[in-house]
Amino acid sequence: MKKSKKKIVIIILLCVLAAVIAGWWALSVSIYNDNFNKRFESYEPYLLHVEDYEGLSCSEYTFPSDKGQKLQGYWYSAGDAQKGIIVIAHGFGAGHNSYMDCANFFAQNGYYVFAYDATGNDKSEGDGVGGIPQGQIDLDSAVTFVENSGNFPKLPIALFGHSWGGYSVCSVLTYHPEVKAVIECSGCNRSSDLFEAGGKQQAGNLIYTMMPFIQMHERIRYGKYASNTAMDGFENSDAKVMIVHSEDDGVVPIEYGFDQYYEAYKDDPRFEFIRLKDKGHNFIFDDQTYIDEFNAEFDEWLKTLDYDYNAEENNERFKADKADYIHLHLDRNKWCNMLDTELFSRFLQFYNDNI
Repeated sequence: MKKSKKKIVIIILLCVLAAVIAGWWALSVSIYNDNFNKRFESYEPYLLHVEDYEGLSCSEYTFPSDKGQKLQGYWYSAGDAQKGIIVIAHGFGAGHNSYMDCANFFAQNGYYVFAYDATGNDKSEGDGVGGIPQGQIDLDSAVTFVENSGNFPKLPIALFGHSWGGYSVCSVLTYHPEVKAVIECSGCNRSSDLFEAGGKQQAGNLIYTMMPFIQMHERIRYGKYASNTAMDGFENSDAKVMIVHSEDDGVVPIEYGFDQYYEAYKDDPRFEFIRLKDKGHNFIFDDQTYIDEFNAEFDEWLKTLDYDYNAEENNERFKADKADYIHLHLDRNKWCNMLDTELFSRFLQFYNDNI
């Protein structure tokens, strides 16, 4: 009887443990989906337009990604005699439009540029992004489309990516070792790093109890893409690589990418490192002077409102008033030309030297 009771107790404890693990797994995946499986639409008042850039032209294409979803692609050019094709992978939470000024800079300086909206962003199909490895998958599809569709000239391929796109342009090298050069800004090594970095700020070390479930979730959903890292991409390619990161990046802390790469490759002539200060994450390659100026003026405008713009009942009113204010007061010439030209000159020289 005693042995039988002991066995029953053990079974009950195991069942409770299994239930706790299953519940924590479900909670972890739910939080992951709440943060990453969203659909994103660029904010209309801040949209960049081809007409904002003299001499820039754009042709649109659609191409399929892994589940047959159609992605919207954009072919930018500003003349003939191009040196190569730069494929731009955008960051999380914004389609390619936020990087049109980057496309313009490279196009005006001798390159064709192919950019696209990733799954669940702007003009591309998808109810949501799905998860971080989707960025690598969509970039794989974009490069394959550029190389094999017959729509574009046969020229050397280079990559440019920021944040989510930074992780993607490095990890995708595993599948496209033919790429000649990569510039990665503010990226991370592993797909799960973005969940860990954000979660650590919110939950501290508790986040590490979720990480095995997040990594398993990504592996089940995305297979080989989930386990493929940026450093795997480096090892499977001879591409020249430039890594750019700011020390004060609060979205993707520098230890999740730059520091790891620097430790491993600081003596490798294939790699060039640019460590910045006080540039943050979202505007790492912009001159933030006008952003600060506009935000200061916007804050003053908020003080003039005769209603509580934070109140739920005023959401629609404030949304309309904010859009009207931006349309009326945004200096489009400054807004569309905020790139740090000194930094982009270094980017251009890097491409010129390695393509």
